[in-house]
Amino acid sequence: MRALLENAALAQRGALIGWVPVCLGIGIGTYFALGQEPGLIGLTTLAAVASALIVVARLVRVAYAPLAMAVVLIVVGVGLAKYRTEAMSAPVLGFRYYGPIQGRVVSIDRSASDALRLTLDQVVLARMAPDRTPKRVRVSLHGDQPAAPFAPGTVIILTGHLSPPAGPAEPGGFDFQRHAWFLELGGVGYTRTPALRLAVPEQTSLAMRIFAMRMAISSAVQMAMPGETGAFAAAIMTGDRSGMDQGTLADLRASNLAHLLAISGLHMGLLTGFIFATLRYGLVLLPGVGLHWPVKKIAAACAMLVGAFYLALSGGNVATERAYIMVAVMFAAVLLDRRALTLRAVAIAAIIVLVWQPEALIGPGFQMSFAATTALVAVFGALRRFDHSRLPAWSRPILSVVLSSFVAGLATAPFAAAHFNQIAHYGLIANLLSVPLMGVLVMPAAVLAVCLAPFGLWEVGLWLMELGLRWILLVAHTVSAQPGALSHVHAPDWTVLPVLALGLLWVILIQGRLRHAGLAAVVLAGLLWQQSERPALLIADNGSLVGLLGPEGRALSKPTGSSFVAGIWMENDGAPVPQADAAARDGLLQEGRVTEAPIGAWRVLQVSGKTALAALEGCGGADVLISNQDVSDPRPCEVFDIKRLRRTGALAIDVSTAGDLVISTAHGLSGERPWNARQGPALPPLVIMAVDGKRPAAATLLSENHAADQ
Repeated sequence: MRALLENAALAQRGALIGWVPVCLGIGIGTYFALGQEPGLIGLTTLAAVASALIVVARLVRVAYAPLAMAVVLIVVGVGLAKYRTEAMSAPVLGFRYYGPIQGRVVSIDRSASDALRLTLDQVVLARMAPDRTPKRVRVSLHGDQPAAPFAPGTVIILTGHLSPPAGPAEPGGFDFQRHAWFLELGGVGYTRTPALRLAVPEQTSLAMRIFAMRMAISSAVQMAMPGETGAFAAAIMTGDRSGMDQGTLADLRASNLAHLLAISGLHMGLLTGFIFATLRYGLVLLPGVGLHWPVKKIAAACAMLVGAFYLALSGGNVATERAYIMVAVMFAAVLLDRRALTLRAVAIAAIIVLVWQPEALIGPGFQMSFAATTALVAVFGALRRFDHSRLPAWSRPILSVVLSSFVAGLATAPFAAAHFNQIAHYGLIANLLSVPLMGVLVMPAAVLAVCLAPFGLWEVGLWLMELGLRWILLVAHTVSAQPGALSHVHAPDWTVLPVLALGLLWVILIQGRLRHAGLAAVVLAGLLWQQSERPALLIADNGSLVGLLGPEGRALSKPTGSSFVAGIWMENDGAPVPQADAAARDGLLQEGRVTEAPIGAWRVLQVSGKTALAALEGCGGADVLISNQDVSDPRPCEVFDIKRLRRTGALAIDVSTAGDLVISTAHGLSGERPWNARQGPALPPLVIMAVDGKRPAAATLLSENHAADQ
């Protein structure tokens, strides 16, 4: 048995580099899953012990050295995430702020409500010391605003509301606090009063000059090409999506064409590939050049430079940076006379991204892009062993497009479903009708427009680009309007994606028959997803919205208000419906501003407003009382008032198999981390024990936790 293990380990030596990013990813994922912040002394000790294991393993059995190295890389992954978290530390608001806000415009986009949204740095807030002022804030503009858009670098002043970044909408959900931490956003909010220009933009830094160029190009494109096609073109060329309306975005998502909008691997690959091919074959046509010059390497170097400019012009977001790293690694392989499209190149790109931005691992962009790239390289690498000479020459490009769309769609489908809770059933058809046109017409036309711009002839390129984009938008609108084009799935348990990813990577990276063992992990992930259960009762972190899961779906306590949280709940249930429809469902008992949610033998009471709370005697016979007001007097039940909810975050309430009432908190599941440190200690789930399997008398319940919070 020992010999078999050693032989199996030695058989993997030629493909071990693929496991380097996997081990780093395990360490990074472990860091973000921890319930508390790891200490530097503990990490250093673990790294020293793991390094000693490598020495011992090489002295005892060389075959065991990779296992010791894997342990070291996992510890390094934890350390990288820890260092990145500390490096991104910036002040975060600890309270709700209303008053004057001054700052410099460094980003322009749109919110989920389709409002123009500005990200400001160099922030100044009234009566707040500079060392406590957030480094960046993001403000949505509502009401009457200036007609002319704000130029990049403009210093503006406005009167608005700011709040600390919100925690998860439900325990275990997407953590916007963590996301904002790595964006250095210390406050988010809105204004309904006009924003005023305080100072003319001064483009002193290179970044601001590029930002100004980016927005100028976007504005010019949208003026030359009005409507949704112009907004689409601006998004592709500059990354500025502020002109896209929510209806078009919804259709692109429903048809699985949203990836054409974000500047990612497809756009970067098409652009640099077009530049590479054009220069390579163009130089070969020049007499003597192809024989005496390294044409292939010249084309690769120029493609890398063009890709770098595209990266800077597009705003340098995470997806574009990741895409450029991948193509840069591949063109570097060309410069070094190595094969460009290999799993080794993908592994190197993943290592660079994880070392540079460890937090990218837990985002859908990283997972989906590397899933697609890894699957494509693995499948087309395997196909090289087959003889394709019998296929007609005209059919090979068509089959290549069909196969690549199918493989990429299949590889990204589970990750898209887990993050966005939806599956586009006609996505393959939509991509087959759109992606080839993007590569053959749209991206080359964009390059042509840029090349002709100095001569005042860029309208020629934009006209060709518009033809392709009109077709793509037509496909998106048509496909999304088909019956059954989109289905929804409930959010999986947090263990599903790691198990699925490790199983798929095992199948691809392991050499020999052992690779088939990874299929067991894939099946296990599917079973875990199928058995994932949604919380019976959800409570918003402001105490004003509750949702009870019933036979018809989740019933909500009110038809309007807290719509963002309500939408997330319904999407995670895999059954998104309008909030008003969910509020009309049976299950909740309502009388005025008091809502009762029965969960088995237990009762949860939610009270909105001071008047309703004052009129309530005790807890109204309930076991748990939820209020969006401050409850200062002791009551004979478990109380979650607005003060306590700000510490705990959103709640999920279920009944255990033993009949106990289990209350989980968003802060408790997220753990006590730097991005939510203002909420205080993270407490474990609260369990109210049943007596002999039955609900105890409400009068015997006393909120010791609530009393301690006061």
